[in-house]
Amino acid sequence: MNKLAVEVHGLRKKFGEQIVLDGIDLAVEEGKIFALLGPNGAGKTTFINILSTLITPDAGTVRVSGYDIVRNKEEVKSSISLTGQFAAVDEMLTAEENLRMMGRLSGLSRKESRLRADELIKHFDLTNAVRKRVKAYSGGMRRRLDLAVSLVVHRPILFLDEPTTGLDTRSRRTLWDMILQFKAKGVTVFLTTQYLEEADQLADTIAVISNGQIVAQGTPMEMKLRVGNEVVELRNEKDEIIQEIPTNGSIHEVKQIIEEVTSAMTESTRISIRRPSLDDVFLSLTSEKGRVS
Repeated sequence: MNKLAVEVHGLRKKFGEQIVLDGIDLAVEEGKIFALLGPNGAGKTTFINILSTLITPDAGTVRVSGYDIVRNKEEVKSSISLTGQFAAVDEMLTAEENLRMMGRLSGLSRKESRLRADELIKHFDLTNAVRKRVKAYSGGMRRRLDLAVSLVVHRPILFLDEPTTGLDTRSRRTLWDMILQFKAKGVTVFLTTQYLEEADQLADTIAVISNGQIVAQGTPMEMKLRVGNEVVELRNEKDEIIQEIPTNGSIHEVKQIIEEVTSAMTESTRISIRRPSLDDVFLSLTSEKGRVS
């Protein structure tokens, strides 16, 4: 195995009587993109806040870039960049002013801050709006600036908490391209997301969290194979899905399934067979039936 950027053993966290993380074990290799999937309230943001030293765990050990997050907080902070769910920029300042300010706060000289701001403005395609106040930015522009601010200082690990939430399709794909560029430069990216397509397109490894536990982990392809090789899909006359049945892809099993559902079909029912998607995996793992108690 390659060197680990994140290593988690037995992580537990609760708020009051609510158990949010219940014995998490996880390993993320350096230079990879790791996606943590889960429904609302599954503990994704709490997890990423613990990894970035914003919250202290109740139990377990967590090492980021080789450093213990409790005993070596400052070393961890110097190894990571973090972009949260909401834009953490000053709306009354311009993009250039935000970036220069963050550069100075991060220890860069006035000249270094100016040069770094210019570099990031070009990289994140903010040149045309560089002197506009942030409050006039679109959602996509604000998100790009937020990401740029988190990257003022070069760090080996980037945490992204639902980075494309609320963005339109074009802005989302622009950010995907940028995330892939980070990986190409050797940056480890740990992201949380509710967008299954996002995890499928970006991640080398995916983990699904439900009820405070990791219920599955693997590559996107390995995760899809958990559901089966093919999915038989039944649709009504309005083209609405009325039933989806995973199969092993064999002619014998597909034929058997079709025979079993024939009695419930009408003349307008249509049958199709497709490859499983992450949606199938996600729903099967996070449904009441698929949850780990």
